[in-house]
Amino acid sequence: MKVLFIGDVTGKPGRRIVATRLGALRREHGIDVVIANGENAAGGMGLTADVAAELFAAGVDGLTGGNHVWKNREVYDLLDSDPRVLRPANYPAGAPGRGAAVLKTAGGHQIGILNLEGRVFMQALDDPFRLGREQAALLRASVPTVIVDFHAEATSEKVAMGWYLDGRVSAVVGTHTHVQTADERVLPEGTAYITDVGMTGPRDGVIGMDRGVILERFLTQLPTRFQVAPGAVQLNAVVITVADGGQAERIQRVQVVEEAGAGAH
Repeated sequence: MKVLFIGDVTGKPGRRIVATRLGALRREHGIDVVIANGENAAGGMGLTADVAAELFAAGVDGLTGGNHVWKNREVYDLLDSDPRVLRPANYPAGAPGRGAAVLKTAGGHQIGILNLEGRVFMQALDDPFRLGREQAALLRASVPTVIVDFHAEATSEKVAMGWYLDGRVSAVVGTHTHVQTADERVLPEGTAYITDVGMTGPRDGVIGMDRGVILERFLTQLPTRFQVAPGAVQLNAVVITVADGGQAERIQRVQVVEEAGAGAH
């Protein structure tokens, strides 16, 4: 099985490049399943039912989330009703939605997806390590291929999770920092790993946001309203090749840039 995991889709520019480029990427790499992190897909922060539907129509099979997925309260019903849309599993009991699921794609493929959120420099959530191991085991009892989106800030926490789940899942891919790292590898026990897949959205802002607004905030320390940046657009992703038994054979970084970009927010 070949899995394409798309890094944090950010705003309308991110959605547009997914819609225009995903078909070609599927054909070029022989992709069976597409997963995308969608926590920033609506206006640069959050997710809505309409935006999720737009990404599914573009060919995405499953969406993962993170700390920003809660921004639009209307997404709560979607998280409860649609198993293709996940939020981090280590939020306390009572939070809407689910953090793990076995998806059946239109092409007949089955894949387990687990979404976790880190705690270093982030919220004091439940332990993602122990919970992640438990949830991975439950998924692996149903399907051999399990992909983990670890939405975390600290590189050390992400690397530690990769080693902790090595051999227990097919891949641990990091999201949240919006900068694609160059440390992709298959760990000794067969788990593909990368610290951060990167961001799919405006290339020339500050991690997707208008750089003028962000610079004003850094220079003045005053609150500013974030806006999705105009200009060139990038698509950051990884292609993970998984053997029938669930062990990763290869992980390959993908970067696509549209220089003309989409200026609309």
